[in-house]
Amino acid sequence: MLIGEVIGNVWATKKYDGLDGLKFLIVKTEDNKRMVAFDSVGAGIGEKVIISTGSSARNALNMRDVPVDAAIIGIIDGMDEE
Repeated sequence: MLIGEVIGNVWATKKYDGLDGLKFLIVKTEDNKRMVAFDSVGAGIGEKVIISTGSSARNALNMRDVPVDAAIIGIIDGMDEE
């Protein structure tokens, strides 16, 4: 899993049929990489989020045949790191 911050939205009129109705966001990870992730929790711009990648991201959709490799699975309320 990764930690990131939502920095934007993605709209796509034409896309794979299995992606219809899904919300996608642009997320900047802690190592400053940008990725597009499916939003499964209703995150918004500026929020810190937990991102699942790979087959685990598809499991968040409960659809193994959908071509998604990143999913926002949590909104971070706070962090404590030592």
